[in-house]
Amino acid sequence: MPSQSNPCGEIRRLSKARFAAELDPPESIPGGDSLARMLAHRSHRTYAPAPVDENLLRLLFACALSAPSKSDLQQADIIDVCDKNKRRAIAELIPSMPWIEAAPVFLVFCGNNRRLRRVSAMHGEIFANDHLDAFFNAAVDAGIVLSAFIQAAEAAGLGCCPISAVRNHPGVVNDLLALPQWVFPVAGLCVGYPASAGRISERLPLEVTVHTDAFDESRFDERLRAYDERRAAAMPAADRVLWSQAKAKQYSVPQRTDFGAYVRRKGFNLR
Repeated sequence: MPSQSNPCGEIRRLSKARFAAELDPPESIPGGDSLARMLAHRSHRTYAPAPVDENLLRLLFACALSAPSKSDLQQADIIDVCDKNKRRAIAELIPSMPWIEAAPVFLVFCGNNRRLRRVSAMHGEIFANDHLDAFFNAAVDAGIVLSAFIQAAEAAGLGCCPISAVRNHPGVVNDLLALPQWVFPVAGLCVGYPASAGRISERLPLEVTVHTDAFDESRFDERLRAYDERRAAAMPAADRVLWSQAKAKQYSVPQRTDFGAYVRRKGFNLR
């Protein structure tokens, strides 16, 4: 957990661990503890047996759904998968991730463009934006809510692990959760009290991912090689692999090739 007495020291330590760059915040920076907590983020896949209080969970839903929403359209929904049979069915679709069934809480974050269409019909208005942006807006809203939930959960001492693999089987997940037209899964999320501290995952340097005025790939190869070496050096010898090589290998195999067809079946016009 970030130190409450010296958040700036924690920010410097954590930024160096994450980005190999020691950031130097003003000593009197407001919200230093919150910023340090964000830098300390890590995914958790094993959990203590303690349950998550229902009132706390409801508070976290409220915090997450307080996040920004495109034009106040509020196109995100959260499904708390409490039914053990449904949870097991989803876990069996993704056997490489047993934490889906083991976590105290499993949520599915959905994009919802249905509500807006119903509101349009209620007021006799034509839904005149039936194109790709309708899907995109709902997906982004759901992603923002997911991120806000994780931040709120971590502030409350919980750990999380997002599960994008629910989109590997969108039709089955759709039917298990009874998702109507124009509502679709974006990601699952395991939630619980962490069984261990976990580790900080090294990120690409800010010089690669933050640009000024225009996109800039200068020195990309050089910086990527340095990142690969830094990240590999931080891993146990048995797990040591270059990040870029692993990601290239991962995406050399077709994945979710049916997702576009699923989205079209849900009623979205992707032109």
